Amino acid sequence: MSYAARPGGAVPIGAGLRQPAVEYICADCSAINEIRAREPIRCRECGHRIMYKKRTKNMLHFEAR
Repeated sequence: MSYAARPGGAVPIGAGLRQPAVEYICADCSAINEIRAREPIRCRECGHRIMYKKRTKNMLHFEAR
Protein backbone atom coordinates (compact mmCIF):
# COMPACT_ATOMS: atom_id res chain seq x y z
CA MET A 1 0.00 0.00 0.00
CA SER A 2 1.34 3.43 -0.85
CA TYR A 3 1.19 6.35 1.54
CA ALA A 4 0.99 10.04 0.81
CA ALA A 5 3.23 12.45 2.68
CA ARG A 6 1.00 14.79 4.64
CA PRO A 7 1.63 17.00 7.61
CA GLY A 8 0.28 15.27 10.69
CA GLY A 9 1.06 11.70 9.66
CA ALA A 10 0.89 9.23 6.83
CA VAL A 11 -2.54 8.54 5.35
CA PRO A 12 -3.13 5.69 2.88
CA ILE A 13 -3.89 6.89 -0.64
CA GLY A 14 -7.51 6.22 -1.50
CA ALA A 15 -8.61 5.92 2.12
CA GLY A 16 -11.30 8.55 1.60
CA LEU A 17 -12.73 7.03 -1.58
CA ARG A 18 -16.17 5.45 -1.35
CA GLN A 19 -17.34 2.41 -3.25
CA PRO A 20 -19.87 3.22 -5.99
CA ALA A 21 -23.45 2.31 -5.17
CA VAL A 22 -25.24 -0.24 -7.34
CA GLU A 23 -28.99 0.01 -7.92
CA TYR A 24 -31.14 -2.97 -6.94
CA ILE A 25 -34.90 -3.50 -7.26
CA CYS A 26 -36.83 -5.08 -4.39
CA ALA A 27 -38.67 -8.28 -5.35
CA ASP A 28 -41.54 -7.51 -2.97
CA CYS A 29 -42.34 -3.79 -3.27
CA SER A 30 -40.37 -2.87 -6.47
CA ALA A 31 -38.58 0.00 -4.72
CA ILE A 32 -35.20 1.04 -6.12
CA ASN A 33 -32.37 0.83 -3.55
CA GLU A 34 -28.73 1.90 -3.84
CA ILE A 35 -26.50 -0.60 -2.05
CA ARG A 36 -22.73 -0.33 -1.61
CA ALA A 37 -20.24 -3.09 -0.91
CA ARG A 38 -20.31 -4.43 2.66
CA GLU A 39 -23.85 -3.07 3.26
CA PRO A 40 -26.61 -5.52 4.21
CA ILE A 41 -28.80 -6.69 1.34
CA ARG A 42 -32.17 -5.45 2.55
CA CYS A 43 -34.88 -3.19 1.10
CA ARG A 44 -35.05 0.17 2.83
CA GLU A 45 -38.81 0.40 2.27
CA CYS A 46 -40.17 -3.01 3.34
CA GLY A 47 -37.18 -4.95 4.74
CA HIS A 48 -37.39 -7.73 2.13
CA ARG A 49 -34.06 -9.47 1.39
CA ILE A 50 -34.57 -10.60 -2.21
CA MET A 51 -33.21 -7.98 -4.61
CA TYR A 52 -32.73 -7.91 -8.38
CA LYS A 53 -29.78 -6.08 -9.91
CA LYS A 54 -30.90 -3.32 -12.26
CA ARG A 55 -30.06 -3.97 -15.90
CA THR A 56 -27.24 -1.89 -17.37
CA LYS A 57 -28.02 0.69 -20.05
CA ASN A 58 -24.76 -0.10 -21.87
CA MET A 59 -25.11 -2.47 -24.79
CA LEU A 60 -23.14 -5.68 -24.27
CA HIS A 61 -21.86 -7.56 -27.30
CA PHE A 62 -20.59 -11.14 -27.10
CA GLU A 63 -18.92 -13.05 -29.91
CA ALA A 64 -20.34 -16.56 -30.26
CA ARG A 65 -18.06 -19.24 -31.66
